[in-house]
Amino acid sequence: QAQLVESGGGLVQPGGSLRLSCVASGAIFSRSVLGWYRQAPGGQRELVADISSGGTRNYAGSVTGRFTISRDNGKNTVYLQMDSLKLEDTAVYYCNLRSGVTGRSYWGQGTQVTVSS
Repeated sequence: QAQLVESGGGLVQPGGSLRLSCVASGAIFSRSVLGWYRQAPGGQRELVADISSGGTRNYAGSVTGRFTISRDNGKNTVYLQMDSLKLEDTAVYYCNLRSGVTGRSYWGQGTQVTVSS
């Protein structure tokens, strides 16, 4: 049973930056696909970015060029660097791990990101 713990959310002004971190335990991290999703109030959970075990990255069109996902297998950690933040980036951000061994998917508890002037 994998466990994911996110950190790094907060309040930031438009144009600012934040870096989210997610530490995983209980899974073979290096063989997993890792992703960041977000859910705005009244909205559905949507993919922001993910990164494969081989390092291939995939981004939602709305964040391409502003957000960067990365992983450190030695620290069992996935990061989301968010730059040039916009009001519409406000949401709860969730970390996701999809095991390359079992295929099971796991979620973190979420971290709030609020972009406001």
